Amino acid sequence: MKPIVLSLGFALSILVIACVSNTTESPKENPYAEEEFTLADQVARGEYLVSTNGCHDCHSPKIFSEKGMEVDPALVLSGHPASEVLPPYDKQTAQGYVLFTMGLTSATGPWGTSFAANLTPDPTGIGTWTEDQFIKAIREGIFKGLEGSRPLLPPMPWQHYSNFTDDDLKSIFAYLMSLEPVKNAVPEPIPPMG
Repeated sequence: MKPIVLSLGFALSILVIACVSNTTESPKENPYAEEEFTLADQVARGEYLVSTNGCHDCHSPKIFSEKGMEVDPALVLSGHPASEVLPPYDKQTAQGYVLFTMGLTSATGPWGTSFAANLTPDPTGIGTWTEDQFIKAIREGIFKGLEGSRPLLPPMPWQHYSNFTDDDLKSIFAYLMSLEPVKNAVPEPIPPMG
């Protein structure tokens, strides 16, 4: 009986040593770590994230074609067109609803009327922003990522986007800064009707 107990004890010791040695190995490198990406990789990743997370839905003006509503290729991510006149609405109709303009770049609700920002690298967009400002704007929901500025208004789902990793947000910023700048000074928000 003693030899069996000793053999089992020896085998168990070997198993424990093998398990411990496997758990103390250095962790594998993250294949997606930022330092492994070239700028081109980062921009491509940012384009993917912007395209798959609904950014164009509000920030890109639309055109109507035989396929229906599509992003205007000349105005990609340039925000609500400054020249667009909002259609009239009455308080009774708007009560209890959120109203969008036809291009989905403007929304009216209990907060008033908000306009999708110009995300191109023009000075009227995010051209003067730093990467840190962009990350702070998305993480904390504050305009231009500046302390003391107004909150980002609905329907901007910054609470959802705040879950992106830093690498994701840096990739999105790199992509946005690679776009063709579009001069478009988006209007200031309009307070709710009194």
